[in-house]
Amino acid sequence: MIISSLRTTAFRNLADSLINTSSKTVFLIGENGQGKTNFIEALYFCVYASSFRRVRDNELARNDVKDFSAEITVINNLYEGNICNKILVKYEKNKKTVIIDGEKIEDRKELLYIIPCIVFCHDDMEFVRGTPEQRRWFFDQVLSIYDPIYLGDLCYYRKAIKMRNIILRENLKQKISSKNKTLLDTLDCQCAFYGVKLMEKREVAARLFSEVFVSLYSEVTGITGITVKYIPSWKINSEKETLEYIFKRRKMDMVAGISMTGPHRDRYSFTIDNKNFINNASTGQQRLLALLLRVAQAQRFSETTGKKPVLLFDDVLLEMDSEKRKRFLSILPEYNQAFFTFLPDEPFNQYQKDKTLIYNVINGQVEYKEGK
Repeated sequence: MIISSLRTTAFRNLADSLINTSSKTVFLIGENGQGKTNFIEALYFCVYASSFRRVRDNELARNDVKDFSAEITVINNLYEGNICNKILVKYEKNKKTVIIDGEKIEDRKELLYIIPCIVFCHDDMEFVRGTPEQRRWFFDQVLSIYDPIYLGDLCYYRKAIKMRNIILRENLKQKISSKNKTLLDTLDCQCAFYGVKLMEKREVAARLFSEVFVSLYSEVTGITGITVKYIPSWKINSEKETLEYIFKRRKMDMVAGISMTGPHRDRYSFTIDNKNFINNASTGQQRLLALLLRVAQAQRFSETTGKKPVLLFDDVLLEMDSEKRKRFLSILPEYNQAFFTFLPDEPFNQYQKDKTLIYNVINGQVEYKEGK
């Protein structure tokens, strides 16, 4: 499946327009601040109903308006052109609505399996050198795009932890009521049940992901021995033992006013010879590591589902020299479609393929340039 067109209305600085994207590769050429990233963001917004920049929905509207929308047409085959789905995501009167083929959907998880996209952007560096929360977010995404059950369990766990923390904070103000104590007992059971399920899948996923990632990193850099390590907050796996552990720690959590342990505190680390790799890695090594995380994500998705994703590249080739670019592009997994952004003075013609669509992006106007 590929995205054959994008229509935007009042989305960021993009001019209201319908853009043909029915090619395996699409290049967006323009200076910084002209709208290239906004175009990539609009595609992503249609696929996941959220921004990869992780901003609030109301920040996506053009400066002079409050409401906006983005719509993509998905076709099954580039050459046959038969339409599979039309996905419209609109934001009106402070409310987001997702419409697939004219029908409103209530659960956004339905979007995930129509045409999965994987975005490569500068912010991916935070998965490497950022907070544990940012790394958890990445690995949760790795699992979620091919495992709907995991995504559901994650949502249930987060809801239980959120409610549990509300009660714990209330306890700091006044002694916990018998009603809240009973609710806390129930929430502890839910946290143990869903938490153990998350841990089991994270353990397996981290191991399989590491196998893919280690091979990629070695192939591109020649550095061997680096691994992705999953470090669970709970060192026990059975639901019964976990629940007992949560009960034992409840007094400490009540004093802190927050749930101090659980999958929401799990960590991931990059190690080499059992030492933290990031502490001594150069900026270039960290940047390459972030890119290869996305490559490994795409590869794991294809291995697990048998499907090829759409890849979105937002200026990630900019800081690579020509040799590194060639090596990086050579290890990309198979994909149904790829979108690339470039600055005007970059040698993008070197990466052009047959029937590549090329657009100039100037002040939000996306104008057809040429094809090969």
